[in-house]
Amino acid sequence: MTALSVPDRAAAIATFRFIEVKLMELVATWTPSTPEMEAKVMFGRHIWDFAQHADILGKRTFELRLPEQHSRPAAERYVAFLQSALVVSGTSERVATLYDAILAGLERRYRVYISQTDPILDEPSIVILERLLRDVERQRREADSLRATLKLHKADAQTFIATDRAIDSVVAA
Repeated sequence: MTALSVPDRAAAIATFRFIEVKLMELVATWTPSTPEMEAKVMFGRHIWDFAQHADILGKRTFELRLPEQHSRPAAERYVAFLQSALVVSGTSERVATLYDAILAGLERRYRVYISQTDPILDEPSIVILERLLRDVERQRREADSLRATLKLHKADAQTFIATDRAIDSVVAA
């Protein structure tokens, strides 16, 4: 396996930053129209997490020879995928879309990046992504806890899951 080049790493990290910003915007769009206060509070905490993720990834872009806080738009299919989530309504459906589909897919993509990059040359990116992975795992546990607390049915996110899996790479060519 050939290690990722510095431009490849920079493109991926800047794309991950773009995605974290889009997640922040997505959940911020949903929050006012979500009726349950418990869901609003959880969404608010997770918006803050996404902002923290975007910030730390943005600092890493500078270390990878891009402007600080640089975002690189994701592949068009992935941007359309995220855009399609904006119209999801209902708390159960929103929770399923975000935590069972989008974040599960992002978790998988972060793990693929870690497996493909050089563990010595790109250790700072790995450390950052491992932190983000811990946050995503916690967010998904909190979503499961919210489902139990509110007795929400587990909505079907299979369409979103399948769409995410059909997108080979979030990094635009």
